[in-house]
Amino acid sequence: MKLLLKVMIGGSMLALAACGGQGDDALGDNVADAAEAKADSLDAMADNATSEAVEENLQDQADVVRETGEAKEEAIDDADVVVNNQ
Repeated sequence: MKLLLKVMIGGSMLALAACGGQGDDALGDNVADAAEAKADSLDAMADNATSEAVEENLQDQADVVRETGEAKEEAIDDADVVVNNQ
């Protein structure tokens, strides 16, 4: 009976340790990765642009997408910290 109780407690502690906000970190990484992929696509379009103005506009858009993705990732990670401190 004591062994069963120890196994149950150990399993519960392991499950709680696994819930340490890793899902939120993965979500933030996914958001940043998606933004980076979109920005890379915009950069590729800029490389194939027919005019310098269009190329510059697409590169500016790519920069904004990257910055927004990074900001969203940080916000998600910060939200994870707030949740864990409560």
